[in-house]
Amino acid sequence: MSKKSSQSLAAELKPFIAPFRFDGSGEFHLKSHKTNEKGGLDKNTAEEILDANRKRLSDFQEKLYAQDRWSVLLILQGMDAAGKDSAIKSIFAGVNPQGCEVHSFKQPSTLELDHDFLWRSAIALPQRGRIGIFNRSYYEECLVVRVHPEILAKEKIPPQLVTKNIWRERFEDISSFERYLARNGTVILKFFLNTSKEEQRQRFLDRLNEPAKNWKFSMADIAERALWGKYQAAYQEVVRHTSTAAAPWHVVPADHKWFARVVIGSTIVSALEKLDLKFPEVDGASLQEFKQVRKALLAEGEGGAKKVTAGNAAKK
Repeated sequence: MSKKSSQSLAAELKPFIAPFRFDGSGEFHLKSHKTNEKGGLDKNTAEEILDANRKRLSDFQEKLYAQDRWSVLLILQGMDAAGKDSAIKSIFAGVNPQGCEVHSFKQPSTLELDHDFLWRSAIALPQRGRIGIFNRSYYEECLVVRVHPEILAKEKIPPQLVTKNIWRERFEDISSFERYLARNGTVILKFFLNTSKEEQRQRFLDRLNEPAKNWKFSMADIAERALWGKYQAAYQEVVRHTSTAAAPWHVVPADHKWFARVVIGSTIVSALEKLDLKFPEVDGASLQEFKQVRKALLAEGEGGAKKVTAGNAAKK
């Protein structure tokens, strides 16, 4: 991509990224971020942007894979029914699955509880050249675990280490972990799908009213909904204390799924564009070998064609 077209793409996508990005500078208050923002778009225009971003993402992903230098880690967090699954499905439609991998982190297993809280995420990190997508992540350790202290009690941490400072310490550990990853070539993009309580109510009703969506509903979702205020406070703390220049948070307005996908897709495309991804160049010696191989393959084809012609003539 030329420098001019690169600048053009950055300018085109900036309105869908900059207003929702927080890198830790200044103050952060979750209530200041609208959940129903549309960015001046209608659904049809948004679909056009989504389609363009899919094509760009497919192209960038192919070069990322071929170059085999950078890796990309996408983290999606949000309340139940925030649209994480559908966002992944929509944004990555048409992208080669060979270069992407999705991990969903649910209740820790017995094996996972026998390790530190970052372990299960660390072993799932994307390889160079790959895009790793975390549907929920190690941030659950500062969200659901904070809202449900009984879960923390099951983590087998020595009691003297579980102090009133544990959440601040986890924020520090996560930020250090992300800084380490960034310094080793992992681009980290974090998205909090910010929905309203009313929108969640409507989506729960949709799941209950449509038989094909019944499987998505769980009574546990209602129990967590009753703790909405605590979760909002926990998310505010997470964004406030773990946003950095190397790993900023994007607080995505998610009441309109189509606009949330525009924000997420544009952020991914913009980040990949900045990497100046290119297909690896072949050295001169290899190019000479390729010429010889090409000549041999062409000659082989010509020889095969002559044999076929001779055989047909003999039959006549």
